[in-house]
Amino acid sequence: MAQQRNACMMYAELVGGERLAALLSETEAGHAIERSMNRIERVVEGQGGEILRRATDEICAAFERCDGAVLAASEMIDRVASLPPVRGVRLGIRIGLHHGAIDMEGPPSGEALSVAMRLAGMAHAGQALVSGATVLLLSPASRQVIRERDEAGLKVEGFEWPVFALSGRAGMATSVPPATRVSQRLRLRHQQDVHLIEELRPILLLGREMGNDVVVIDPRTSRQHARVERRREGFFLVDQSTNGTFVANESGSEQCIRGGEALLAGQGRIGCGFSALEVERDLVFFEIV
Repeated sequence: MAQQRNACMMYAELVGGERLAALLSETEAGHAIERSMNRIERVVEGQGGEILRRATDEICAAFERCDGAVLAASEMIDRVASLPPVRGVRLGIRIGLHHGAIDMEGPPSGEALSVAMRLAGMAHAGQALVSGATVLLLSPASRQVIRERDEAGLKVEGFEWPVFALSGRAGMATSVPPATRVSQRLRLRHQQDVHLIEELRPILLLGREMGNDVVVIDPRTSRQHARVERRREGFFLVDQSTNGTFVANESGSEQCIRGGEALLAGQGRIGCGFSALEVERDLVFFEIV
């Protein structure tokens, strides 16, 4: 029996190559496709993935962490979409992700790859479909870029998990073009815990519920109170609470965000449902480093 291991398998396929080949010479079309594939390869490597197979217009890769696979899929979609059209043809990419068993001997095969390929086949250009088995293994932050697919009850033959898709906010939160990449990190401190928001961890959740990254045990704090996102423009606090989120900067001035968002700059303090100028053990301190 072939040796197996569990991993998050990605199958990605370029869309539009045939139209391009009909308009251009074989060499020109090949260059355009190769440029997109090179971008895809760099994203896989940057998110810690292992390329198992690479063809002219498709790639399959394994990720130890499902978070890395989801971030890679989001970035791939953005990077391919940012390429200029060639003779009016714009290449796209469709992606399938599934966590499961892969065979470690010979060419890549196994349940994880077969399901990932089926999901990619159902995806539209510029879309990534993700199995429920993968979503269950995501961190709370990464689950923010997943939304349930509109077709309720969609099933793949021999596959019992529901299917999800990357939300429209995925690129905003996780993908930054190389030329404008945010180089800083945001450090947050809550009591004895320190968290860093950076490229590999672009979202952090705050709230009273235990599933949050920062758990604030205060009756004024909502269960899912707020989140901090890393975007190309900087670090943003997004309020989704009842009592609002208070942000005070190092000069002592304070603003209250209710159902909106604010850019975090320099260093300061965050109060989840209470003033950030209060002396509270549940204050969250932030600093761009």
